[in-house]
Amino acid sequence: MSKKTFEELFAELQQKAATGDPATSRTAELVQAGVHTIGKKVVEEAAEVWMAAEYESDEAAAEEISQLLYHLQVMMLAKGISLDDVYAHL
Repeated sequence: MSKKTFEELFAELQQKAATGDPATSRTAELVQAGVHTIGKKVVEEAAEVWMAAEYESDEAAAEEISQLLYHLQVMMLAKGISLDDVYAHL
């Protein structure tokens, strides 16, 4: 399994959102679908994080968290929000 940082993932997703074909790239597909569709995935993934943290292994919870982080970054791309925009509020 390849490991990447939050920043590396964001750079990869930026590229996919900008040049990816929605027929072959889930990232491009979601960005094209818009904030409403992405928002539903964020809510779904957040619930799955909670359930995994409550009832499953740490590994399962970590996997769900990674999926939530992915969808949050896709939302950022759809809204034109940069990492620096978010970091300003941490």
